[in-house]
Amino acid sequence: MSKFLLALVLAFANIVANAAAPKVLEPPLRAHLAFLADDLLEGRGTGQRGGDISVAYLESQLASLGLRTVKGNSFRQKVNLVGSQLLSHSTITFSVAGQTISPQLGEQIVVGNSTGSTDLVLDAPLVFVGYGVRAPEEKWDDFKGMNLKGKILLAMVNDPQPTIAEPNRFAGKSLTYYGRWTYKFEEAIRQGAAGILLIHTNASATYGWNVPRTSFSHERFSSEKGGNPIEGWLQEDQASALLRAAGVSLDELRGLAESREFVARELPISVHAELHSQVRKIAQFNVLGMVPGTDAKLKTEAVIYSAHWDHLGIVEMQGAGSETEKQIWNGAVDNASGSAALLAMAQAAITRPAKRTQIFLWPCAEEQYLLGSEAYVNDPPWPLAKTAADLNLDSMNFVGETRDMGVAGSERSSLLASAKRVAKQMGLKIAPTVPDLGGAYFRADHFNFARAGVPAFNVGSAVFSGDGHFEYVEDEASTEKKSAQQMRAFKNDYHTVRDRYDPNWNLKGMLQQAQFTLNLGWEIANTREMPTWGKGQAFGLIKR
Repeated sequence: MSKFLLALVLAFANIVANAAAPKVLEPPLRAHLAFLADDLLEGRGTGQRGGDISVAYLESQLASLGLRTVKGNSFRQKVNLVGSQLLSHSTITFSVAGQTISPQLGEQIVVGNSTGSTDLVLDAPLVFVGYGVRAPEEKWDDFKGMNLKGKILLAMVNDPQPTIAEPNRFAGKSLTYYGRWTYKFEEAIRQGAAGILLIHTNASATYGWNVPRTSFSHERFSSEKGGNPIEGWLQEDQASALLRAAGVSLDELRGLAESREFVARELPISVHAELHSQVRKIAQFNVLGMVPGTDAKLKTEAVIYSAHWDHLGIVEMQGAGSETEKQIWNGAVDNASGSAALLAMAQAAITRPAKRTQIFLWPCAEEQYLLGSEAYVNDPPWPLAKTAADLNLDSMNFVGETRDMGVAGSERSSLLASAKRVAKQMGLKIAPTVPDLGGAYFRADHFNFARAGVPAFNVGSAVFSGDGHFEYVEDEASTEKKSAQQMRAFKNDYHTVRDRYDPNWNLKGMLQQAQFTLNLGWEIANTREMPTWGKGQAFGLIKR
């Protein structure tokens, strides 16, 4: 072959490799969404029959599309979990000032035992630990060397609030991971505590009491390493009454907790708990397949697209009388939408591979504290050091096409610059950044990748971002702004039985979001340089 012809071939190959990503199609996206959200799958619950059907469906689709397994000869990655369901004869009481206070389980307090034991009887003193935060970079320590072994912690949710003198402490208005309840449960374990109770307010938790009540009302899962003997939430009014009986003001304690000088305070209150649980060990599965890269060197590196397949499944709810009734919580938006989009994206990606390998990952047990993605990064089928990025899809846009795309979290890394280029190519704007009041960055599977040092974010979620920051095409000619209203209304349907698929949904926005994600992954997969964390980002210091 002549040098001229060889140069021509190489030039053409380069043009093809850097052309726009393959096109994602709406028919397969809608078909997968309709099936995954159908009653037949019973809400795709962890440890439930519907979850098993979901896994079988996903792996059969990957095989039919021609994707390759990532490790071994299976599209599955086993995740061992421990399920625990608190039984109705469990009790928790507080002894204070010669009296016994017994909050009503479910209505005033929710608790669970995450150690994997069936029976737990425990007596322990109660210690108020403020926000329950140890953050060296903020010069903040609510524990200050105090021995908390065997004690129950009482903690506030959220972060220490910004002040006039320090408007940016703990990220200002935005929530940091220190403010998330998951961090506080983890910190209780590190402190050797017997357990932890969080004081619930709608403002500090950023959601109503129905969320923890629902979470603790059915089977909860943990990894095999286990968790706290006692962990749960206490209604604000109940916490205030309990402290008042001990001669302590909750508001006064809150005020003290806003200072770096705060010292954890043991209260004249003792806790007696008798927790009885139905416990089982199960295996769940992450599902993953890959489109191998074409470049001799870059194919050893990978871009991951992720979307959790699970939802809450069949949930027992209290009926009109004393009877309970079983309901299917289908989770159409959360997250049959992301799961379906990934399948449609994989169908497109297989037609024209990129230079880097592309991995399509469906983690299990996201609704159970991100356990599936945690298992992935703890035992990665693909080396984390060779993983360029994780682009996650969760609760996608089901109301219509937009003029902009949400990329919140991408500003932590060079992924923002890539997202801007892709948006420009698609004729889109980047949606305005707003303070992350609810800690959305820490609530989806990409966060476990970030914690492992991999640049990652959740792409374009209008659900988590609220409603009002996206420009819906169909709203431009209407004063009613129906698309924005529909997205706002979904907040009331999120994590309820009402999250069901509607065949009348306009999926142009979901298709657009899927295409943007594939385009972004395509750019990353064809660029010589790996994405990098921004200066000062703690995740960038993690060795992977």
